Amino acid sequence: MSNIPNLLTLLRILLIPVFVVVFYLPGEWTRAVCALVFATAAVTDWMDGYLARRWGQVSPLGAFLDPVADKLMVAVALVLLVEADPSPVLALPAAVIIGREITVSALREWMAGLGARSRVAVSVVGKFKTGAQMVAIIFLIFRNPLLGIPIYQIGLVLFYLAAVLTLWSMLIYLQLAWPDLAQAGNRPREDEGRPRSGGPRDS
Repeated sequence: MSNIPNLLTLLRILLIPVFVVVFYLPGEWTRAVCALVFATAAVTDWMDGYLARRWGQVSPLGAFLDPVADKLMVAVALVLLVEADPSPVLALPAAVIIGREITVSALREWMAGLGARSRVAVSVVGKFKTGAQMVAIIFLIFRNPLLGIPIYQIGLVLFYLAAVLTLWSMLIYLQLAWPDLAQAGNRPREDEGRPRSGGPRDS
């Protein structure tokens, strides 16, 4: 059996340029199609991890590509949303979410170098954050009311909820990693005490 989870992850990456092109096409239908493309990416994000565990197809390539594909799609969607509506109302939570993703990704990479990546595994708060974030982005992309339901306003509330959960989950990860961070901060550098080359010399 081919590695379907990895194929789903690659599909999510391939959907990114499709999402961007459709977003800039003229017409009232583009918002609905963009929301559908992003929703498809969100579903594959859940499916590839579920199928990989269920079928025992967890691989190093999938472990690398899955978070990359997820963060790329979210970051691109947020940038386009802010570009289409450049206001602090959208820019602030978008900056919080993107900044958190960069920080946590760097933290996980650093912890992996110490062999302690499991300490910053995805938390329950992180899962709720992801759910609220995905639904919020879909609603913000769709934008138009549906059957009298204020889709955009609901999406905005969920967007701020996702931003709060984003900060909360980041604090949880930092708290879990703090013992290692503190220990690394107190550890002397390997080059400490060695003469520096290329600097000013005593005459």
